[in-house]
Amino acid sequence: MTRSYMEAERYLSGETVFRGRIVSVRVDSVELPGGGTASREVVEHRASVVVVPIDPDGNVVLVRQYRYPVGKTLLEAPAGVIEESEAPEACAQRELQEEVGYRARSLRCLGRFWTTPGFCDERMHVYLATDLEPSRLEPDPDENIAVETFPVSKIRDMTQNGEIEDAKTIAALLMFICLSGED
Repeated sequence: MTRSYMEAERYLSGETVFRGRIVSVRVDSVELPGGGTASREVVEHRASVVVVPIDPDGNVVLVRQYRYPVGKTLLEAPAGVIEESEAPEACAQRELQEEVGYRARSLRCLGRFWTTPGFCDERMHVYLATDLEPSRLEPDPDENIAVETFPVSKIRDMTQNGEIEDAKTIAALLMFICLSGED
């Protein structure tokens, strides 16, 4: 039987097995639509933002930082977790100021996406930041970031040749290129 939609699984019970500073992990038992039960491991993570800043010369501003889980330095769009009671737009401005030293006079939401919906509930808001003005906030104490700029015309090649490997950055840049007609 073919379905035009997928039926939802029904929550039966759950237990938080880890609670950390950034993520929590719970294991849920669910009832399957066709009968039977299954276990679902869920990483809980607050919503976040990723920002595509465009400097006055039309370049994309990215940050290079070491990422311990993958053991290498990655080139990324500025991003961060939305604090409790913080609006996504305010978070985008804060992350711009902390990571690249700018504030956007124009901030436009390009959309949202689930980062890894197979096991995580993090939803990421994507913003385009233009008309940038210098404005610096102190970065988080554990961040070691280098700021670099790249012409929009090089972004596709940088993604294809592996210079940009970070999924949120690839998604945000693709949204920017598709919605703005850039490239």
